[in-house]
Amino acid sequence: MKESDLYLPLKKFLEKQGYEVKAEVENCDVVAIKKLAANEEAQPTTIIELKLSLNLEVILQSVDRLILSPIIYIGVPNSCGALKKTKRKRIVKLLKMLGLGLLAINPKRKTVEVIVGPTSYQPRQSKPRQKWLIHEFLARAGDPNLGGASTKAGRMTAYKQQAIEIANYLSKHGATKASDIAKILEFPKSRDIVYDNHYGWFQNVSRGVYDLSDLGKSRLNEKI
Repeated sequence: MKESDLYLPLKKFLEKQGYEVKAEVENCDVVAIKKLAANEEAQPTTIIELKLSLNLEVILQSVDRLILSPIIYIGVPNSCGALKKTKRKRIVKLLKMLGLGLLAINPKRKTVEVIVGPTSYQPRQSKPRQKWLIHEFLARAGDPNLGGASTKAGRMTAYKQQAIEIANYLSKHGATKASDIAKILEFPKSRDIVYDNHYGWFQNVSRGVYDLSDLGKSRLNEKI
């Protein structure tokens, strides 16, 4: 079993409760935001870390996530040893003290059981990082990653998605002003993307005008 096997059952479980769910957002395995009616107040972001076993590493990782949201869960397989009756009571007590929730996921039956929900314990939170997490979630098109599976190097981000769109546009239309790219594609940060050239896909051919580099053309042929 892989951690990513836990993702789809969890995603369906959350979507049935009215959440929009995306994986691998700013180093969080799973991020869910409640879809609201016009008269409803926004709720804190829900974050779930997926692991095959409940160990110190995932507990410490989840505690770190409390600066992003007060609603943090650890998701483990329902066969996890920590869920056995002899250990469950002590595990639940520990997670309550830390303000963490615990989910038992059955990938075969595609069910999710809430063992314990997050408590009201709230450490000092980082508003800038909360804001950036939500920005990345909303800016990302679709849900291109698989929760628990993507490495940092191979993860699809909103920045990379926009860089790919710009590369595709330049491939079709040739050298273009960065300001025009921003207007046509409706990416306000297009100039920053082509100027910073993080992936090496672009080149400046004249003042404010950019085109694909040889590497960019090569990567497009490989479908990036």
